[in-house]
Amino acid sequence: MNYTIKEENNYQYIDEGQGEILLLLHGLFGALSNWQGVINHFSKKYRVIIPLMPIHDMPIKEAGCEGLTTFIEGFVEFKKLDKFSVIGNSLGGHVALIYTLKHPEKIQRLILTGSSGLFENSMGGSYPKRGNYEYIKERVEYTFYDPKTASKELVDEVFEITNSIPKVMRIIAIAKSAQRNNMAKDIVRIDKPTLLIWGLNDTITPPHVGHEFNALIPGSELQFIDRCCHAPMMERPEEFNEILQHWLDKNPL
Repeated sequence: MNYTIKEENNYQYIDEGQGEILLLLHGLFGALSNWQGVINHFSKKYRVIIPLMPIHDMPIKEAGCEGLTTFIEGFVEFKKLDKFSVIGNSLGGHVALIYTLKHPEKIQRLILTGSSGLFENSMGGSYPKRGNYEYIKERVEYTFYDPKTASKELVDEVFEITNSIPKVMRIIAIAKSAQRNNMAKDIVRIDKPTLLIWGLNDTITPPHVGHEFNALIPGSELQFIDRCCHAPMMERPEEFNEILQHWLDKNPL
């Protein structure tokens, strides 16, 4: 990736472009590189900011949705961000939902893609097994419609993570926190323009989850991408960017 990862005040993040702010939040096994297609497209007209969430090294007692939200609160304060649109994939969507409800004065628009918060089938229904490369490869491929999207680099990265007992402990704690933290009763209070971009073949947060978010968040818009699974911005970046750009143009500030 041809972008500088900045390190300041114990935060690692990407900050590209100028203008209206888009804050991007990655998922449980996500990384800054997940958003490369979004950066390429939107940093020409927008300021795209992506913090690396401390999923693998945060204090174990804080490892959960609330702890990650606290981290984002600190990052927003550190960067002195006033108003912005937030885009969250998977667990990042869950954190975006909690943050939006806690700080509605900060949020201008909310975009969710394959978000947890209602239901998710984590890692294809099982927690990662250590030391079995083929198993990890199969589980990573499970998150994509086209298994080839799971590059060797991505599989190697997840394999390395799952071979660390402390990292796996945090992943399990966060995954369980996400499953416990059902937001069905809370998200009906969201009053920000909301876009839902869902993979029609999502195996982790299936299409019915997108429909449920759509029914619960007032005035939200749901768009599906065919031949696409849990990370549309990675698997179908052109379609994802086109849907997002059209919606942003329709909902100017």
